[in-house]
Amino acid sequence: MVYIRSRLDVADNSGARMATMIGVIGQGTSRCAGIGDVITANVKEASANGTVKKGEVVRAVLVRT
Repeated sequence: MVYIRSRLDVADNSGARMATMIGVIGQGTSRCAGIGDVITANVKEASANGTVKKGEVVRAVLVRT
């Protein structure tokens, strides 16, 4: 289980390296997410030439914990 404000390593080619979980989409007031859940996240670290920049709010799928 991953909780709100957890720092997450990003495993894709968007350019983001680290993100913080903001909430779970479609779970109401749930404060935790499991594998396969869609979450909203805030990008904390990003590479210089990526498509996603630091501070952006993105949707993501949790693939491993």
